[in-house]
Amino acid sequence: MCKVVIPLKGTSVAFLSVISNSFVVILKLAVGMLTGSVAIVSEAIHSSLDLAASLIAFFSVRLSGRSADRNHPYGHGKIENISGTIETLLIFVAGIWIIYECIHKIMHPTPIEMPYLGILVMVAGAGINFFVSKKVSKTAKEMNSVAMKSNALHLLTDVYTSLGVGFSLLSVTLTGWTILDPIIGIVLAIYIMKEAYTLMKESFPPLLDARLTDEEEEHIIELIQAYREHFIEFHDLRTRRSGPVEYIDFHLVVASTVSIDSAHRLCDQIEQDIKALFQRAHVLIHVEPEHERSALHPS
Repeated sequence: MCKVVIPLKGTSVAFLSVISNSFVVILKLAVGMLTGSVAIVSEAIHSSLDLAASLIAFFSVRLSGRSADRNHPYGHGKIENISGTIETLLIFVAGIWIIYECIHKIMHPTPIEMPYLGILVMVAGAGINFFVSKKVSKTAKEMNSVAMKSNALHLLTDVYTSLGVGFSLLSVTLTGWTILDPIIGIVLAIYIMKEAYTLMKESFPPLLDARLTDEEEEHIIELIQAYREHFIEFHDLRTRRSGPVEYIDFHLVVASTVSIDSAHRLCDQIEQDIKALFQRAHVLIHVEPEHERSALHPS
């Protein structure tokens, strides 16, 4: 049986987003029905998907905290990447659904009842999710959790869209132009889909074992090169990310006269420097004596 290491802070913050989204969804649905505003109903749909994303993030953070076992020697970190990818797909679904509802409202306009109640609910929902999103975002950075980053983005987009809907209701009330309600809804839908695309580029590539970014690899190379006086060369640098964990390995060529102890200490020093930059990194350094390098890579 594998040992389970559950990040308590992460799960508690993820659960907080579940509670806040549940409350906001119920509030928006009720007021959307009362006012007849397609923008508020669209927001309720958006918040419902936020709630689903919060639930996914909550369970993925728990599951990804499991340590490596016989069947998963590299741990369970990719559960977070799967979670983040699903969450971004949900945002796309929300955007498409909102656009559909808004087009229907343009073709079949209906008056909005009790607009000030809708405005009040939108502002209140935005305030709640702004507070929770900041908390989730802070924890996501501390844990380097892509699932919680996705969750924080869901909450933050909900803040922007809620404020946008509140503004559209105010505009409709002041001008009498009911078409502003669905038009602003479409603009907000396009915005959240754009944000989802940005997040998808972070959550999906690790599922294919994509390398770290150029900037991150440059930092790793600089750390290795800081010890260039103690080795001949390094090659075959490979990097990848699984959830909050980075995997880094490379070959280090040292002089044939260097003892095993000295080579081991050198590797430890390089590994410590890399882990100072990537705290959860797994670093594997394969030491090659110079004569072996010459045999394998003849000039």
